[in-house]
Amino acid sequence: MADATGANILEMAVTFFLIMDPMGNLPPCLALLKDFPPARQRRILLRELFIALALIALFTFLGEELLAFLGIHQSTLRLSGGVILFIISLRMIFPGIEPPQADAGILDPLIAPIATPLIAGPSLLSVVMLYAHREGGATQVLPAALLAWAATAAIMLPGPAISGILGARGLRAAERLMGLILILMAVQMLEDGAALFVATL
Repeated sequence: MADATGANILEMAVTFFLIMDPMGNLPPCLALLKDFPPARQRRILLRELFIALALIALFTFLGEELLAFLGIHQSTLRLSGGVILFIISLRMIFPGIEPPQADAGILDPLIAPIATPLIAGPSLLSVVMLYAHREGGATQVLPAALLAWAATAAIMLPGPAISGILGARGLRAAERLMGLILILMAVQMLEDGAALFVATL
């Protein structure tokens, strides 16, 4: 039982990490903070990471109540989660929408656009809500979110150094690799949802 719980938490953590997409979000974050000294950049990033974590925790607890109220079935959760992940992964592999940019008059991007929608965007919050309604609920989602958040923070806080080492092309390649992994997980979730739906007929 403990092994199964640990596997579920690890699976969710990998999913959350891939959706957070720190390698893809690093360039726009650095562009937003380019006028600040490195120490201030790290403080702002850390603050925004904690705000994003608070948003994830909020949606973890609200999500289960909302989905239970709506009477959404497990098969629907799996299928819709698979569709969401599939769309996210396609955007990571074939980007067509530019990331949000800071307004000219904003000097310190508080909450938006770094905390949300870059780190904790609608896609991540939707998937958190879906997972929170599964067996185990918040007791598994929160540890998974913390693991994914810690890994994201470990990449984004030393962002300038990582960006300098990998370069724009290296960051883009890493994002596409993450997208490929995520698309495999999305298809698996769709297969699980379809099998669960057939079993309930």
